[in-house]
Amino acid sequence: MLVAAAICPCPPLLVPEVASGAAPELDPLRAACLDAVGVLAAARPDRLVVLGPAEQAGRGPHPQGAVGSFRGFGVDLEVPLGASDESPERELPPSLAVGAWLLSRADWDDAPVEGLGVGEPLPRDRCLPVGREIAASAPRIAILAMGDGSARRTVKAPGYFDERAEAFDAAAARALGAADTSALTALDEELAFDLQASGRACWQILAGAAQGADLQGELLREEAPYGVGYFVAAWS
Repeated sequence: MLVAAAICPCPPLLVPEVASGAAPELDPLRAACLDAVGVLAAARPDRLVVLGPAEQAGRGPHPQGAVGSFRGFGVDLEVPLGASDESPERELPPSLAVGAWLLSRADWDDAPVEGLGVGEPLPRDRCLPVGREIAASAPRIAILAMGDGSARRTVKAPGYFDERAEAFDAAAARALGAADTSALTALDEELAFDLQASGRACWQILAGAAQGADLQGELLREEAPYGVGYFVAAWS
């Protein structure tokens, strides 16, 4: 059963070494993310599952101890997904590497942890049963769902400006802040794809996991500093 969830964005810039001189700009976002992770710890889960959007090579399960690297972003930094004596061969996708970094900053040792790389095009009718399966996998499950809103909020955004982006992100923020599983399930997957909203599939997996859990949500942070929607929320 799902007992808590945290929703965080996954830009590598969240890691100060990657952001370099721009790091202070995202300090409030980092602080909110760590507050959300604190909610997970307070729930005393038996198991934590970290969800994150991934390209083909990074999709599927990643065990505890899997390592993420930020070398592709010009920084010689590696982070493991929880503590482990083993060194899995497959590297974490960037979104899960950012999640692993957040957990390391929070000194996570409250429960075993594993990652799941999620294909962004995964349709909702497959997301929901994945979430239900995760929720049923232990008596007390927590989820850290990594993912961004639209990358088309401004003309300088990675995907350039799309007038539909702000309304989509507003709807997503409301749903995430209210732990509204019906509203998350209703997010249009084709529109999310057009708007380059990487978090949609992870949020809908979370919605599936939270069905019947009666969790309460709180939106801790919402911003779009680089034309990309970033949301932080906690459910408990």
